[in-house]
Amino acid sequence: MHPTTLDPLFSLHGKTALVTGGSRGLGRLIAAALLRRGAKVYISSRKREACDATARELSDLGACVSLPADVGRDEGIQALANGLAARESRLDVLVHNAGAAWAAPFEEFPRSGWDKVMDLNLRAPFFLTQALHPLLREAGRAGLAKVIHIASIDGTSVNPLETYSYAASKAGLVHLTRRLALRLIGDNIAVSAVAPGAFPSDMNTAARDAPQDTAQGIPAGRLGTAEDIAGAVVYLASRAGDYVVGQTLVVDGGLSLSR
Repeated sequence: MHPTTLDPLFSLHGKTALVTGGSRGLGRLIAAALLRRGAKVYISSRKREACDATARELSDLGACVSLPADVGRDEGIQALANGLAARESRLDVLVHNAGAAWAAPFEEFPRSGWDKVMDLNLRAPFFLTQALHPLLREAGRAGLAKVIHIASIDGTSVNPLETYSYAASKAGLVHLTRRLALRLIGDNIAVSAVAPGAFPSDMNTAARDAPQDTAQGIPAGRLGTAEDIAGAVVYLASRAGDYVVGQTLVVDGGLSLSR
């Protein structure tokens, strides 16, 4: 393959994407990456002001639209699906990034911490995909639509922290990726996942607040960067990743191998 043919492989020009949890952290990085590759990007998050502000800032990179919604609730899922359907006739790329974590000792772990994390991390991706299925299927008529789950290495290996519902939800998301992929590829919708390791964010405060200490435990010797998560998601979202179905791409500098 000639080098000049590689760029179109990773192009997202003419594509429409939705990133949940897109106002901050990895979601914001993912939205920015999709915009830079030419996609029109809708971002959603629970806090309207933060979602609107991020969309304004990212609009310097391309067409970015705020659609605030709480996808941890049935009403929020339906409102988001209705809002997008009112604006677009198809959805080419759906990135499930919205997530939550909860840590507590086994003896004290609350039901509220279990339910909140499970609802947002595992239940929402399934039912939002279901609600947006008509738009994804319409995109599949012209090409291959993509659904990308942002999982975690905590779903593929054991983290010593007592984040029981988070680990269980991410492991469930990895397997849900396989099961949904098997069903939806018949509609020309490819489902895959990314399992990030240590990236500095509001969710991973250890990586954010003590980067050097955290990096010492990673075989690659560093934390994940914007380029690392961008490269993984753009690969799966673009033509380059069209033959990846039901797989989870681990992006962690080898951390999960050393646990």
